[in-house]
Amino acid sequence: MAKELPILPSASQGDQPEDTFIYSRVFCSRENSPPLRLLLDFLKSKGQIPLIPKMDPEALDDWAWIQISIGYSRERKPIQLVCARDRGSYQDVHQQERDAFLERLSIFDEIEAQLARECVSKSRFLVTTRMVQGDVTDEGYDMNGWILEFFQENCSGIVQIDGQGFFSPKGELIVEMED
Repeated sequence: MAKELPILPSASQGDQPEDTFIYSRVFCSRENSPPLRLLLDFLKSKGQIPLIPKMDPEALDDWAWIQISIGYSRERKPIQLVCARDRGSYQDVHQQERDAFLERLSIFDEIEAQLARECVSKSRFLVTTRMVQGDVTDEGYDMNGWILEFFQENCSGIVQIDGQGFFSPKGELIVEMED
């Protein structure tokens, strides 16, 4: 009988092992997301140095942005930001995320969970951050935290981090949710 060999993708084909990602979100009830320039200015005011791709300066003032990569170190992969609104291009993504989290929150009876449900159900847009788990450093976590804080404070948002749950504006875990 022949020995069974595991089938592995060939590294010579340019395939990289799939990255594991860390996702976090801010469900925002403000009608429009702020332009990226305001986010970048906020990050700079907090002592961060956001690295962004070359882009038209006018694009930084656009309220209808969809996605951007923000680096925190040239040696590390950037944080990916995606904005999904309750209207327009990523309307279906916003609706799916909102429905999924409303369903997950429905099993909790606490007042904090009710508040989180209310924030999620009233959200007009959602900003999702994605970081590569095996590549992110403490500086990356700090940058991500400032990004989340910006949207939470300026857009009447509530923060959700996968594997942890929902957080109050003070940064306290109010609804613990495992994956």
